[in-house]
Amino acid sequence: MTSPSTTPAEPAAHTTPVEARPPLVATIVVILAIIEGRLQVLLIHRTAEPERGKWALPGGRWDGSESLGQRAQRKLVEETGATDVYLEQLFTRSGLDHAQPSVAVAYFALVEASTVRLREEQEWPPAWHAVADLPQLAFENNRVIEQAVARVGAKLDYTNIAYGLLPELFTLRELQATYEAILSRPLDRRNFRKRMLSAGIVEAVPGETRRHGAHRPAQLYRFTSKEPVVL
Repeated sequence: MTSPSTTPAEPAAHTTPVEARPPLVATIVVILAIIEGRLQVLLIHRTAEPERGKWALPGGRWDGSESLGQRAQRKLVEETGATDVYLEQLFTRSGLDHAQPSVAVAYFALVEASTVRLREEQEWPPAWHAVADLPQLAFENNRVIEQAVARVGAKLDYTNIAYGLLPELFTLRELQATYEAILSRPLDRRNFRKRMLSAGIVEAVPGETRRHGAHRPAQLYRFTSKEPVVL
């Protein structure tokens, strides 16, 4: 006696666990400048989900058609128009976007404010924000900015990294104001001058001075190298 025929059950639909999905890879760039004597960061106002209505760092998905560094450099040029800037990788981290598996490769850039020409668009408009007065940003970007500022501050002690924030010629007072804006504390003028000159990272430009108001003309200086130098 044979058993009645049965129709095999349909296999269960296969679903990929969230943990198994390929992660989104994105680059983000912390673009810093000294504006009106304050350290400021360039942010983009998000006009679409996720995190619509919040400010965030500029960035975008990486599709593999160029290197991560090239992608960060292109985003920097798109947002600021500046090309001759200091750009360095900051970190690679997962979990900044809680809505999906993701890996963020962060960079920071130092730009001289007068060379920047921001995009003039209503969609995803850019704007400068003082680092000391930031709102709550999308994708935990506050933490990213904190880490970038800490990295720059630490590198002031042993590199010429500040060249990325200053024009070709500057006074020692302007150089000191740049350091103070990054470090968020005043520096002794005499000790700062002695340290900068003894380190050999800046040099006086013969015959070049600048007058501020009724004060006597101030000597102008320049960096001895506009390439990264470790002291």
